Amino acid sequence: MPLAFVALGANLGDPAVQLRAAVAQLELLAPVVSRSHFYESAALGGPPGQPPYVNAVVALAASGWLGREALLLDELLAIEERLGRVRKERWGARRIDLDLLDVAGQVRLIGTPRLPHPRIEERAFVLAPLLDVAPEWRNPLSGRRAADALAKVTNSARRSRVD
Repeated sequence: MPLAFVALGANLGDPAVQLRAAVAQLELLAPVVSRSHFYESAALGGPPGQPPYVNAVVALAASGWLGREALLLDELLAIEERLGRVRKERWGARRIDLDLLDVAGQVRLIGTPRLPHPRIEERAFVLAPLLDVAPEWRNPLSGRRAADALAKVTNSARRSRVD
């Protein structure tokens, strides 16, 4: 079964509640095959003084979304809006953030965005939860395994599991 991987993050309000609400909304789009643990991490980049983030990754059954990735991205943005996301500044604090990481392990161009997510191998806060749901995942562009990429990432975002 082809899978789509969606990264979830929040650092305003009650982040764990926001992530659970996002998972419930994602379930309305496609069956959730698995969900990672929740990981807490310091904010990476963006304005100083942000509260820590809570991050997770969800694997969705993607057969209904193959070839319709742009529509899936639109749906993710709609979920963010329903859950109170306000876009003020790049990498600023947020109630919810949903990023489409990969669909079916294939390289895809969707307008400007491309899959897999262009910074996936640089972000421990994405790689650690991705390993929970897809321990053998490989980046279709580089061929690098998520575990190997995580071993090279030095930011502190990867070790503090909160559930």
